[in-house]
Amino acid sequence: MAETRYVDPIHHPSYASQSTRDVRAWLLLLVTVLLPGGVQLLFRARRWAKISLSITAFSWILAIVAAILILVDRQFLFTIGTNPFLLTFLTIWLPVIGVNWAVCLFDSLRRIKLVTLSARARKRFVAAFCALVLIVVGPLAWGTTLLDSQRGLMSDLFASGKAAKPVDGRYNILLMGSDAGKGRTGIRPDSLSLVSIDADTGKTVIIGLPRNMQNVPFPADSPLHKYYPQGFNCGNECLLNAVFQQGERHKDEFENPKRAGEQATMDAASAISGLEVQYFAMVNLKGFENLIDSLGGITVVSGKRVPISSKVDPTTGEHGPVKGWIEPGKQKLDGYHALWFARSREMSSDYERMIRQRCVQTAMVKQLDPATVLTRYQQIAKATPGALSTDIPSSEVDRFVDLALKVKSQKIESLDLTPPNVTPSHPDFDAARSLVADKIAESSENAEKDKDAHATPGGTSGALAGVNASLGLTADASPQVSAQGGTGGGSDEGKESAERAICYVP
Repeated sequence: MAETRYVDPIHHPSYASQSTRDVRAWLLLLVTVLLPGGVQLLFRARRWAKISLSITAFSWILAIVAAILILVDRQFLFTIGTNPFLLTFLTIWLPVIGVNWAVCLFDSLRRIKLVTLSARARKRFVAAFCALVLIVVGPLAWGTTLLDSQRGLMSDLFASGKAAKPVDGRYNILLMGSDAGKGRTGIRPDSLSLVSIDADTGKTVIIGLPRNMQNVPFPADSPLHKYYPQGFNCGNECLLNAVFQQGERHKDEFENPKRAGEQATMDAASAISGLEVQYFAMVNLKGFENLIDSLGGITVVSGKRVPISSKVDPTTGEHGPVKGWIEPGKQKLDGYHALWFARSREMSSDYERMIRQRCVQTAMVKQLDPATVLTRYQQIAKATPGALSTDIPSSEVDRFVDLALKVKSQKIESLDLTPPNVTPSHPDFDAARSLVADKIAESSENAEKDKDAHATPGGTSGALAGVNASLGLTADASPQVSAQGGTGGGSDEGKESAERAICYVP
């Protein structure tokens, strides 16, 4: 009787049946995909397998631990995407994973021996192999590039200082639009808004500060207080937007001389509003155009013709002939035209310009969605450091990203310290601080009401309304403005209508 011997199909496929050889190829490919180094261990390439499996095991452990931490605390997801140290590590580790996977995959292909496969299985196997290379290696390479851009953005844009704690449960951030651009000397933040955010709920109040406010005070601990103990009262030129240059003039007296202008303006904003300002963020004209272009432009509805002005004649103080117009109606604006829409003040008031600036801000928030970020991330990352500056430390970015999601689920309220609420040429700062305090208190009460409403049946629709409101939208996709000053007296509906006549975001 003939002796029957067992044939090992893994190591000796030539002695196995055709169907077994085909199945063997697919199994080895699957092992390599899920466990790079596993095939090398099967073929007793122990040194190679030890290195590859160590890389694989460490990567899987990292992924599992990260997933658990994200489920426990979603802020950890934002920490991964914003912490410079983690980003640096991932930028190095992803190529290691990719190289290990690719080398093991091609070595597995060698050991599978395509010639042992049937003609039909060979075609399918080669197609699957090529698809795997594209599906896995391609995204890993793209992810590495993305992480490196993100790491550079975090390092270039955010500071390295220590974090500030909420004051009375709120973060207060001064947003400034700087007109430091071509043909301009020094920095004059003509657009100023103080954003006050509840650190727990994300309930937000935006306080508009007119650039032409006079006699602004400084806190007692501000270096400028000793020069202007009665406020910045040196004449009609001493406006709020000129405080920045005063700070730079006395920069050696500030804790951070490089940020003296920003700190001086933050001090003034604190004294005006009665809120302690912890951070600032400033957009400058030089990079603003590139930032809007990197987003693919923005869309707004203009209620009026907005002029694109010529330079001011120094002898007369008047603008030259209008170079062009941004026409009424729905407009898709590139960076150049968005900049003029936000900053043009010829033939209009500063208060109209503040409303147009808010429209631009709202349009940018709407357009900066995940799809835009992913498809245009390289352009956005390249443009952002030239357009934005802030003293928010990189260690706090994850906290603010998490807070931003809460902000989107809330109705954003606003208050402009403009007529009839406040007269910029002769402001009553006690009244201004009282208005701010009342608005903050009202906002907190509304947050509690919204919380109770969401807890009742039908709360889902209420939450959706909150998201729309946070984007500045009403049910008919028009801008939602809450308790706005600066557009005259009357009801909130009348103020909203008056602002819609200037602009809104579709």
